[in-house]
Formats: sequence, C-alpha cells, structure tokens
Amino acid sequence: MKASQQAASKFLSYVLRHRPDSIGLSLDAEGWAVIDRLIELAAATKTPLTRELLTEVVRDNDKQRFTISEDQQRIRANQGHSIEIDLALPPLEPPELLYHGTATRFLASIRTEGLRRGSRQHVHLSADAGTAQKVGQRHGAPIVLCVQAGAMHRAGHTFHRSENGVWLTAAVPPKFLATPP
Repeated sequence: MKASQQAASKFLSYVLRHRPDSIGLSLDAEGWAVIDRLIELAAATKTPLTRELLTEVVRDNDKQRFTISEDQQRIRANQGHSIEIDLALPPLEPPELLYHGTATRFLASIRTEGLRRGSRQHVHLSADAGTAQKVGQRHGAPIVLCVQAGAMHRAGHTFHRSENGVWLTAAVPPKFLATPP
C-alpha cells in the first residue's frame, strides 16, 4: 500500500469508526458517510482525499476495512466501530471454531472475564488461526485463542459476519475459550 493510501486508511479508520464528529461528518444509522461530504470536510482539515484515492484504499486494503456503496456515493467501515452503528448484518450460524488473536499479557484477565468488546461494538473473531496470529502480533507477544463458536451459538449467542469476513459477537465467556495445543 502506498504512503498516501496508508495515510488515507488511518484517517478513514479514525473518522468512520470512532470520531466522525472530529471533522464535522455525519454518518447514517448504518455507518455510511456521503463521499463528497467526506472529501469536502477532509480538505478543510488539510487531509487530501479524492474519489480515486478512496477507491484505491477500499480496493487495496489487505484487511478490506471499508466498503463503497453500490451507487458509489457512500463509504463506511466494515467493523471496529466504537460509536453506535447498526451494520444491518444478519445473524449467521458460525463455524464450530473461530479464533481470536491477542497478546499473552492479557491472557490472565481473559481466562477470568472472557473476551469483552471494550470500547468497540463487538468482539472480533477470525475464521483462521493465521489471521488471528497477525492480529495478536499488533498487541505484543501473540497468542491465538480458539473460540468454540458452534457451542456458543447453540447456547444462544448471536454471531454476524462483516463484509470483509470478520466474525462479530457481543462477548465470549471464558468457558468457550481454549488455547490451541
């Protein structure tokens, strides 16, 4: 990813997931922002955005963090919001196992409290251990936890899958967690 794309991606993550008000942007109930308005408000903060750059960021982002609407008029973050957003994702039955990457320093509290969403709307889970490992590395010495998602679902927990394949749930109680052998 080019430097301009990386800078735009960080800006979009902040604005579309956490602080649209920081530039005076309004999101609709499902987290969509009007692209022309986003570009206009970004320019006022000396952040250069163009439709072409937004398209490149959406297309080239390895984590597929953003989506542009079918009519090409709006953009939103796929998950990771700390503000109240209804992504309008249908509940789905998850696979038997999902994975969560974290740092080993958090393991003691996770074993006691489970996985909590913290300031985010959901706990994020990966369909494969490799992706979870990469996520965990961002926070320190990584560890991958196995989530017994199928058992959770049968026990009444709800799961959603974002447009970029990240599995979302409200929390993971400790009894549904295991460390891989």
